[in-house]
Amino acid sequence: MKIGRLFGYGAAMLFFSASVWAAPVFAQPQEKIDNTSRCAVCGMFVAKYPNWITQLRDSAGKIQLFDGVKDLMAFYFDPASFGADGKLTVEEIWVKDYYTLAWLDGRKAFYVVGSDVYGPMGEEFVPFQDKSTAENFLKDHHGSKLLSFPEITRDMIDAMRSPHKMQGHMH
Repeated sequence: MKIGRLFGYGAAMLFFSASVWAAPVFAQPQEKIDNTSRCAVCGMFVAKYPNWITQLRDSAGKIQLFDGVKDLMAFYFDPASFGADGKLTVEEIWVKDYYTLAWLDGRKAFYVVGSDVYGPMGEEFVPFQDKSTAENFLKDHHGSKLLSFPEITRDMIDAMRSPHKMQGHMH
């Protein structure tokens, strides 16, 4: 009887261990950015602007790099227009908190637009981890609006990008 019980406990432990190791692993943003890496939308070298780098991972596991939230969002809304497979989906989005430069889940960040702080290509969505910090930044830097990720629209992106669209990468 004791041997059967021990065998049962052992099998349960083995099953539990296997299920823990088989649990999905959430990917992290790419930390090392090569100097030759270019923005998937505008073609700029992203390593020149480390504070503004954003990233996404698609359903094929490929990481795309961008020189700011504005270009990341352009890609997010229409990846096929930038050479990506239109059937892929965006799995993960990473942005950097403006003050701490810590990587954040882009879908949970808060964004200030219309401020006196500009990114590598002009007006930019400035990301923050928490709403109160974003609200203070909005006041201190004369921002026009505070947005959550779902509030960002394709029309906003197109309006912000229109003066900076580069030949060959036009929407």
